Amino acid sequence: MSKIYYIAIEGVIGVGKTSLARLLGEKMNASLLMEQPEENPYLDDFYSNPQRYSFQVQLFFLISRYRQLLHLPQQDLFHPYLIADYMFAKDKIFAYMNLERRDLILYERVVKLLEQELPKPDLVIYLQSSTERLTTNIKKRNRKYERNISTEYIRQLNEAYNQFFFRYDATPLLVINTSEIDFVNNESDLEDLHHQILHPPTGTKYYVPRTLS
Repeated sequence: MSKIYYIAIEGVIGVGKTSLARLLGEKMNASLLMEQPEENPYLDDFYSNPQRYSFQVQLFFLISRYRQLLHLPQQDLFHPYLIADYMFAKDKIFAYMNLERRDLILYERVVKLLEQELPKPDLVIYLQSSTERLTTNIKKRNRKYERNISTEYIRQLNEAYNQFFFRYDATPLLVINTSEIDFVNNESDLEDLHHQILHPPTGTKYYVPRTLS
C-alpha cells in the first residue's frame, strides 16, 4: 500500500471540491489548503467580459496558487494528511480555454518556471458531474462572482476537465462520478470514499460505489 500525505481534490466549478475537502479534513484530521477565488479582483469582470479580462484573471490565479503551494505544511503528529481543494496543474485547463495565442505563449513560459518548484500530490481525486447538475449547484449557492457564468461556459469547461484527466498520468488518480454518490448527506458514502483514499491506486482508478459493486 502506498503511503500518502498530500491529497488534491479537483473538478469543475460547483462539483463539491471544497465540501469534500472539509469533510475529509475532519474525518482524517488533515490540514486544509483551500483556494480563495473571491480574492481575485478580476473574477467578476472576467465572467462579464471574458475576452478582455482572461489574461488578468489567469495570471492572478497562477501567482496566488504558486505562492500558496510553494511552502506546503509538513506532515506532523497532529495532522497526518494535507488536503487541498485544487491542484496547480489544473491552471492550464483554464489557460487553454480562455487565453488568446499571444497571451498563451507568455503564460506557458511563466508556468514552466513556476511548476518546477512545486511538489506533486500523492493522490489526486477528480470529481465528475453533468453540466446540468453543476449549473444547478452554482445557482443554488448564489455566489456574487459566479452569477454571470453561462451554461455554455460550464459545458465547455466540463469537457476540458474530462479531456485533461483522461490523459492525466502525473500522479495516482481516483475518478469519482458524483452523480452516483452523496458524500455530503450520506455518511456511508463518505466512509466508503474514505476507505478508497486510505488504499490509493498506483495509477488511475474509477471509483465504484459500494452499493453498485
